[in-house]
Amino acid sequence: MNKALETLSERGFIQQCTDIEGLSKLMDNGPMTFYIGCDPTGPSLHIGHMVPFFALKHLRDAGHIGIALLGGGTARIGDPSGKSEMRKIISYEAIDENTKRFESQLDKFVGFDGKTSFTVNNKDWLANLNYIEFLRDIGKHFSVNRMLSFETYKQRMETGLSFIEFNYQLLQSYDFLQLYQRYGCRLQIGGDDQWGNIVAGIELIRRIEGVECYGLTFPLVMTSDGKKMGKTEKGALFLDPEMTSPYEFFQYWRNVSDADVERFLLMFTFLPTEECRKLTSDSDSAAINKAKERLAWEVTALIHGKEEADKALAAARAAFGGGGSKEEIPTIVIPKSKLAAGMPVLALFVEAGLASSKSEARRLVQQGGASINGERVADENMLVREENLSSGEMLLRAGKKHVCRVTTE
Repeated sequence: MNKALETLSERGFIQQCTDIEGLSKLMDNGPMTFYIGCDPTGPSLHIGHMVPFFALKHLRDAGHIGIALLGGGTARIGDPSGKSEMRKIISYEAIDENTKRFESQLDKFVGFDGKTSFTVNNKDWLANLNYIEFLRDIGKHFSVNRMLSFETYKQRMETGLSFIEFNYQLLQSYDFLQLYQRYGCRLQIGGDDQWGNIVAGIELIRRIEGVECYGLTFPLVMTSDGKKMGKTEKGALFLDPEMTSPYEFFQYWRNVSDADVERFLLMFTFLPTEECRKLTSDSDSAAINKAKERLAWEVTALIHGKEEADKALAAARAAFGGGGSKEEIPTIVIPKSKLAAGMPVLALFVEAGLASSKSEARRLVQQGGASINGERVADENMLVREENLSSGEMLLRAGKKHVCRVTTE
């Protein structure tokens, strides 16, 4: 197997490939161009989007050329893959703004140089497409029966598939054709939910150009307890620091299950394989906690930069022991007047973002998971006053993983 494919395989990336031997031979013959598609249907990428982009960097390091296709055109429809219902239609202006955000986030991570890696926008060839000509030239190559055999459409037929979504596979296949014709692109990579769309694009290129292209998919990453990786109590783990702070981002990785640490080190860092395995070779709790801290720092540094990773590490150590600067812990400011009158403890935990509602805060207290300055909150009707401050502040905890520093003004 080609060395780059071996790297992806040993790090846990490969789920399916249309022809692993043929792809390996193609890659052995010199630099190969490949692409990843990403639709800007929201204001930020989340960590679930990033698996193929980690793979892009591995492939680029092996000498291949990676294209990040931003779906400014396909986002106008929305991919039904992996969705139980139709995506919300958003304005063209919102899609364009999201595209700029995605490109900026990806550039920070990938470092597009215009030669070994670059972005293109399928809006360039889809926005003004003539639908009648498209059906005559492209649509004639698609079998409805074949399309309905793919798992994506099978699942959606049960809940309802709109005609606009039914067109999506044709458009993604057309993207692959365009990228082959414009850049000689021979491989599409993506999540395993894209398998049907990728295969359809390969078949379209074979019919029109008589050329064999390839598809490579990656597993949809799940945690060891069966949950979708990157999901938090607050929702997805976003790359935008305004949506998920670097500290929250760091803490997600710091708190992953012991069983997931090695797998996540291999997939979400660029540490050598041997080092990833060495970090997790000792099952002692101190050793595994050190490995988790390394994982959290590495991923945060890749996404937010080393300075933010250092700050998050310092904050985590200050909040959970081990030194560090408490100034980096998530902080809220409460007016002294509120504390003078006595602030309900449930309202304080909600304001601190440690509970989404008073009822959730009440459950937290009742289950013994709420504390102030290390002392468990036993009374859900407690009023927090100035005397609860220690050196002008207090540290709230919700369970073992979530903290907030409170100061006054």
